Amino acid sequence: MAQLNTFADVSSIAPDVQEDAIHIVRKTAVVQNLVTTFRDMSGGNPRKGYKYNEVTVQQVAETDDLASQAFTPSVDQTLTPIEIGALVFISDLRAESDAPEQIRTDAARELGFDAADQIEDHIISDLASLTGGTIGAAGTVITWGYMSAAIAVARAVNKTAAKPLNAVIHGYQAEVLASAADIAGASLAQAPGFTEQMTREGGGAALFARFNGVNIWQVFKDPDGADDFTGGVFPMEALAVDWRRAIRIRPQRNESRRGVEFVLSSVYAHGVWRPDRGVQMIFDATAPSS
Repeated sequence: MAQLNTFADVSSIAPDVQEDAIHIVRKTAVVQNLVTTFRDMSGGNPRKGYKYNEVTVQQVAETDDLASQAFTPSVDQTLTPIEIGALVFISDLRAESDAPEQIRTDAARELGFDAADQIEDHIISDLASLTGGTIGAAGTVITWGYMSAAIAVARAVNKTAAKPLNAVIHGYQAEVLASAADIAGASLAQAPGFTEQMTREGGGAALFARFNGVNIWQVFKDPDGADDFTGGVFPMEALAVDWRRAIRIRPQRNESRRGVEFVLSSVYAHGVWRPDRGVQMIFDATAPSS
């Protein structure tokens, strides 16, 4: 296989690097697949979510005249786009030494996984803004009882048990629950077909358990300074990610450094969308020692 040794040669693999990085972001990121995703806008204008006031339906007699009720929207949430970026440098010497496939794979993995981590961290941080209730507190050890309570409260604020919910906890909290996984209703083993699909798509290890009809996902965002982590139980509409520009990778020549830079950028917004439909869970997330 011929090596890459010109700017044109190295630049030619940029579309493949971009495609692979996008695949990594979409398939290995977990939490962004659990929330509402918008893709219908571009640019940096904020997205405003409007919420209508509630109306009252009541029993009426045969000849009662119904009274008019106002039904008007007001701005409930605003998603403001941000831009993220990163750069990897490939020297001429490396381009002349390594196979194109190796450069492509290394660049895509570095840029894709770093972008995925950034996006996941942003969305996970939004769990602390859910307003449908709070289960647990700083320093509290997570239990299946707390998990059951959080699910019950989430179903109550959504006024239904039929709406799909997901739970997100820290991996260290999952380890605590795993030691008590024999509680009725908790299953760490998934259906083979589902587990196989999630493994192929990169999320298999993140799916910790299914409990009381809710999938529980483990993430490894750094706990706060007191070793606590705020997770949550929520439906998709509670949080949102708003893609304005998908992962974009462009090459540029840096002659003074004798090499090519791959520049990654992306524009998206994130935040709560219907925060009153999700429940926070605050528990200790100290690293296990045994």
